[in-house]
Amino acid sequence: MTVIYGRHVTRFLSISALISSVALTACSVAPDGVAIHDPYEDTNRKVHEFNTGLDRAVLRPASRVTNAMPVVVTEPVSNFADHVGLPGMVVNGVLQGDIQGAGTNAFRFVVNTIFGIGGLFDPADAIGIYAEDTDFGETLAVWGVPEGAYVVLPGFGPSTERDAAGRIVDFVIDPLDSIVQSDVLPYATGSRAADIVIKRGRFGDTVDSVLYESADSYAQMRVFYLDSRRYELGTTVVDASSDPYADPYADPYADPYFDPYEDQ
Repeated sequence: MTVIYGRHVTRFLSISALISSVALTACSVAPDGVAIHDPYEDTNRKVHEFNTGLDRAVLRPASRVTNAMPVVVTEPVSNFADHVGLPGMVVNGVLQGDIQGAGTNAFRFVVNTIFGIGGLFDPADAIGIYAEDTDFGETLAVWGVPEGAYVVLPGFGPSTERDAAGRIVDFVIDPLDSIVQSDVLPYATGSRAADIVIKRGRFGDTVDSVLYESADSYAQMRVFYLDSRRYELGTTVVDASSDPYADPYADPYADPYFDPYEDQ
C-alpha cells in the first residue's frame, strides 16, 4: 500500500509540474488595467448558451426533485461528496506549503471516516474541524501562474485558463484511489454528480435569477465567478476603465437615467 501510494504521489507531482509549466506558457496575460480578460468571448458565449440549455433540460428539473427530498436523504450524499474530496485537498495543501490546512483536512478525513460512517455524517464539523477548501487551481496561483483569460467549459461552466488546467490535475490525479478500496470509487463519483444537482436545488433561486432573468446572463455569470474566485484566492484586479463606485452586479443594459416615477 505504501509503495502504491508513493508511486501515486510521484505521478501526481510529475503531472503537476507538467501542467504548471504548460499553464505558465499557455495562460494569456491581461493588458494592464483590465479586470476582465475575455479574448474568447464569442466562443465562450456559445458554450454558455449550451450550458444554459443543459441546465434548462436536465439540471434544473433534477434539482427540483432533490430539493423536495428530506434533508436526511440529501445531506449524507453531500457529506460523502465533500468527504471524498478531502484527500485531494490534503495533497494541494502540501504543495502550497500550507501544512496546517493540509493537516486539518487530513484529520477531518480520519474523524469522518471513523466516526461519520465513512463520511456519510460530519462529526468533524460538529467539533469545529472545518474543511480548508482548496484545489490545484489555487496551487498554481500560489506557484505564481497567472490567472489567464476567462473561459467557459462545456458542462462545467465558468473558469479561467489557470483553473481549467488545475481542474485537469484534480480530475485525473485523485489520490482517493490509493486510500480507499476500488469498489468505493463509483460511489464517490456518483455522490459528486448528485451533489452538483443537490447544490443546484439549494441555490436554485439565485442561479435562476442569473441564468434566466438577467439581461445578459453571460456577463452576469462572468462577474460572479471572477469576483468570487478572486476573493477565495485573496487577489483583486482593478479595471482602470471602470467606475470604482459602480455596482458590479448591476444590469449592464439598464438605463442609468430611467426614473420609474417620472410619469406619475
